[in-house]
Amino acid sequence: MKLATKTVEKVWGRRDLPAPFANAGGEPVGEIWFEPPPELSQVLVKYLFTSEKLSVQVHPSDSQAPPGGRGKEECWLVLEAEPGATLGIGFRQPITPEGMRAAALDGSIEDALEWHPVKAGDFFYLPAGTVHAIGPGLTLVEVQQNSDITYRLYDYGRPRELHLDEGLAVASGEPCPAACRQAVPRSTSRTLVDGPFFRFSQCAGTPDAAMRAAHGGALLALPLEGSVAIDGEEISAGECGLARDVEAVDFARAGRTLLVSGV
Repeated sequence: MKLATKTVEKVWGRRDLPAPFANAGGEPVGEIWFEPPPELSQVLVKYLFTSEKLSVQVHPSDSQAPPGGRGKEECWLVLEAEPGATLGIGFRQPITPEGMRAAALDGSIEDALEWHPVKAGDFFYLPAGTVHAIGPGLTLVEVQQNSDITYRLYDYGRPRELHLDEGLAVASGEPCPAACRQAVPRSTSRTLVDGPFFRFSQCAGTPDAAMRAAHGGALLALPLEGSVAIDGEEISAGECGLARDVEAVDFARAGRTLLVSGV
């Protein structure tokens, strides 16, 4: 089943989207979501397109989320990066909550972040509580817990609401652990995330036994090139399809690289 998409306009988005996407409305598009199916309602997959920096922000964990809400752990796979593109993840040096509040109020929190130079194939996992921002000139795939709880700490003077008290209550003032980052060449097959909230793999060709075991149930499939057949239905690059299991995916027709996600 091909998933429905939702196009989200953002002030930091792009009017000129990379192929195979198109911007029919002309307003800057920041995100293209794939509506989660009931089988995988706790996972959200989206593309992000940036022309400006996103706010400095943080997300709570399940235990920190408001009653009835869900926390948000997420990961990013860089698909395209302009020269000099960066991702701000964690702090260069440990910072106290009081120091973080002061830095958010005077804007120095931007410089306190660790800005990682990135290129296509870079991958980051962000545990809940990680303070982060996305720089301009990037196309990313994001896989996350299906939650919209975002606490903005700093927004470069844009007239949007900030959430300092809520954000500081859940934010970690630590650097990003080196284990949260890895390089994943497009020709590589690798399980990048294996729970507890979702699984996410990059598959170049037919998956091996370990990857098949990691994705034992329903899964989402995103071809990065060409197309893939799921129970005979074609899913093209820029689209996302739901498969009942890994056996329903015709990996021989998946082009060079396919992203798969499940729980």
